[in-house]
Amino acid sequence: MTKSVEHQVIMYKNLIDKVWDEIDLDILDILLNDLWIAWKTGKSVLLCGNGGSAANANHFANDLIYGINPSGRGMNVHSLCANSAINLCLANDIGYENIFSNQLRTLGKKDDILIALSGSGNSPNIVGALKEARNIGLKSFAFLGYDGGKSSKLADHVIHFKINDMQVSEDLQIMIGHILMKQIKERIYHKC
Repeated sequence: MTKSVEHQVIMYKNLIDKVWDEIDLDILDILLNDLWIAWKTGKSVLLCGNGGSAANANHFANDLIYGINPSGRGMNVHSLCANSAINLCLANDIGYENIFSNQLRTLGKKDDILIALSGSGNSPNIVGALKEARNIGLKSFAFLGYDGGKSSKLADHVIHFKINDMQVSEDLQIMIGHILMKQIKERIYHKC
């Protein structure tokens, strides 16, 4: 017999609350400040992810381009997931594991920011992107679930959602993205 929707809602909320309370807020402050500097200086922010994390990367890019300043200048943001023609070309020609690292070599410059979103932290294209970010000199942040996987050792800063649940991990990615967007918007409008 299946559990009631009400029971599922309560269980899901409890999962999110538990993980939420364990998020390292110091790392979020570092990311917020780096994003603020990127907005002020025009540095690029590059995002990547697979599946739901790719959708979240696209959503976060939208929030940073438009949501932070609907009546003015947004952030210089590129979601490496957004262009299906580029991704399909690269996957076909040089392998799916290289789709993000190849784009980073063209778009990323020293001191830009890479934000990698991954439930497992083990996707070869995410691992490759973090390695390439290190080669170029990008500041890298990874939003990771499960045990953080290989990516947890490659990113400069890890926002770790300590849960073995892909959906909760992906929900937390977008929640953190929305908080960061609102904080940057507040700084812009209050001229901090």
